[in-house]
Amino acid sequence: MNIGPGSNRNISVDFQVGNKLKELRSAKGFSLRELAERSGLSINTLSLIENGKSSPSVGTLQQLALVLDISMVSFFEPERVTKSIVFTSEDQRPTYSFGDSLMQNLGSELSSKTVQPFCFTLQPGMGSGAEVCAHTGYEFVYCLSGTLWYQVGMQAFNLHSGDSLVFEAHLPHRWENQSSEPAQFLLLFFPLNENENPIQRHLSLENLKKEINMKIAVITDDGKLISQHFGRAPYYLVLTIEDGKIIHREMRNKMGHNQFHDQPHAESAAGGGHGMDAASHDKHVSMAETIADCETILCGGMGRGAYESMRLLKIQPVVTTLRDIDGAVEQYIAGLLVDHTDLLH
Repeated sequence: MNIGPGSNRNISVDFQVGNKLKELRSAKGFSLRELAERSGLSINTLSLIENGKSSPSVGTLQQLALVLDISMVSFFEPERVTKSIVFTSEDQRPTYSFGDSLMQNLGSELSSKTVQPFCFTLQPGMGSGAEVCAHTGYEFVYCLSGTLWYQVGMQAFNLHSGDSLVFEAHLPHRWENQSSEPAQFLLLFFPLNENENPIQRHLSLENLKKEINMKIAVITDDGKLISQHFGRAPYYLVLTIEDGKIIHREMRNKMGHNQFHDQPHAESAAGGGHGMDAASHDKHVSMAETIADCETILCGGMGRGAYESMRLLKIQPVVTTLRDIDGAVEQYIAGLLVDHTDLLH
């Protein structure tokens, strides 16, 4: 699952998230040690994230968001600037992606939060979730293209291009794209309480899991347990995920230290730390050739050089203390798997 801003991509996302975490932690009055105790993460891990030296996994962000009592999207929001007038050009909309669906915040810098405007591009089958929600104030929706199904109380509405709907938001409601084509619509909230954030009630984690379609590689010795040593493990278990569920398993051979017996091990090579030199990176590239189609790799232990190599290859590594493969994958899909970068060596 990818959550991040759609503009200003030249700015380091890790640095932005780190600064935001530091800002949110300070606003709550938490010291680094207190946040570590509350979240279960180490002080070292939190320090690396805050200084932009570590890329937190979705699970880590979810865990921190729960402790800080915020939306996970908050980590990607720019520094708060309040204005009485907000002009947003089409190519500068703050954008967040949920699979192939998009949410654009059209009023994030507005000083008053009594109006909260969004633009959604919703893929077929996606919506606000199976459960209805309710909040204060009013809700307005205008269909720009496609077809959008809305339930308000006991009534259902099919909105086509040019149709609109406005209602008292205390009535239980939900929405979904039930057509075979993408739908785009404007969604405006008018909460009675400025501190209320209705959009969080509409975007449930269970619903976002529907959009998780990917391949996950797991380092393993037997196809059942996660290996604790990246370099020595002989296999990858590649899991195909569709709609947040495992639909296929495939064991693939993996190159390891035994194939490089005449060369220094990647994790112990000299020059810039464990496996951080160019020769070690080449070995990591060779190890990753058979999982080039995967987006994530789960392991129980890894050198920092291998970790950084995987990231350069656009494969997100996650170091976990869990051993059971199915349990770890379930936690990852739910956004709850902690990336223990403090265990890197």
